[in-house]
Amino acid sequence: MPVHITFNPQGWHKTNWREIGVRFVFGGMITVITGLIARRWGPGLGGLFMAFPAIFPAAATLVAKHEDEELESAGFRGDRRAAAAAALDARGAAMGAVGLMVFGAVAWKFLPAQHTTAVLIGALVAWFLVAFTLWWLRKAIRTSMWLRKHRHSKF
Repeated sequence: MPVHITFNPQGWHKTNWREIGVRFVFGGMITVITGLIARRWGPGLGGLFMAFPAIFPAAATLVAKHEDEELESAGFRGDRRAAAAAALDARGAAMGAVGLMVFGAVAWKFLPAQHTTAVLIGALVAWFLVAFTLWWLRKAIRTSMWLRKHRHSKF
C-alpha cells in the first residue's frame, strides 16, 4: 500500500504539547552530546555529529504513532502502514542529509572568504538542489517501475 505525501495544515491538531516537548528534548540531547564531543575531541569531529538530524528519532516515532492511531480509529490494524510512513520519513531525512553534506562541503571549501554571505547562500542553493534532485529521481524511478509493472494491465 503506497504512502502519498501531502501537506495538511489540519495536521497541527493531531500534535499535542507533549509530542512537541519530546521533539525539543531529543533535539536538546543531541545538541548537548555534540557539544561534549566537540569539547573532548575538537570541533571537526563535533561538527560531524551536529549534522545528525536531531529531531528525527522523535519525529519518526510520532509519525508511526499517528498513522497507527488513525487507522485503528477506522477499525484497521495500522502497524504496517505506520512502519511505511516512518520509513518514508526516514528516506526524506536521508535525502536531506545528503544535501546537508553538500552544504557542508561547499561551506568548508569556500569559507572563510570575503563574501561569507554569498558562500552561505551558494551552499544553501547546493543543499536544496541536491535534496530536491534526489527526491525527484526517486519519484521518477518509482513511477517508471510502476508503469513497467502495469504496462499490460487494463485499468
